[in-house]
Amino acid sequence: MRCVTPTSFYLISHISYLKSHKMKIGIAADHGGYKLKEIIHLFLVKLGHEVVDFGAYKLDNADDYPDFVIPLAEAVADQEVERGIAICGSGVGASVAANKVHGVRAALINDHFSAHQGVEDDNLNIICLGGRVTGNMAAEEYILAFLNAQFTGAARHVRRLGKVSALEGRE
Repeated sequence: MRCVTPTSFYLISHISYLKSHKMKIGIAADHGGYKLKEIIHLFLVKLGHEVVDFGAYKLDNADDYPDFVIPLAEAVADQEVERGIAICGSGVGASVAANKVHGVRAALINDHFSAHQGVEDDNLNIICLGGRVTGNMAAEEYILAFLNAQFTGAARHVRRLGKVSALEGRE
């Protein structure tokens, strides 16, 4: 007998939505996230999305996450891609680097709720994952939740984002 878990139900229901809503998605990773990036790249293509790969293009333990994450973040900020996925070993470095780019709202995501709530309330435009700490199926679940979510535009969230944006002008 086949068991349908809440996670598998979510994946099944949201895969059908995302197949009809095509997006241009940027993806980047260093050596710590390279293997997961390759898996996620294929996953997104199978869903019918256009994927722009900012590297790494091979496994190189001497590479540095800013070399890949910053071009991705700039593409998101310039609206060359709709959303971004940044992966390093823990996801922390990718998040720190991406958030240095004006207009980027990136967060390290380790759970389903934060993946969609970050978009709905905080207009998150880059999801950061840890290639060494996030399993393939969990990463797919978080990415689906992230891509499926839309910013609510609620007045309280717009007000809060305005306060955060004001900080960007002080740097």
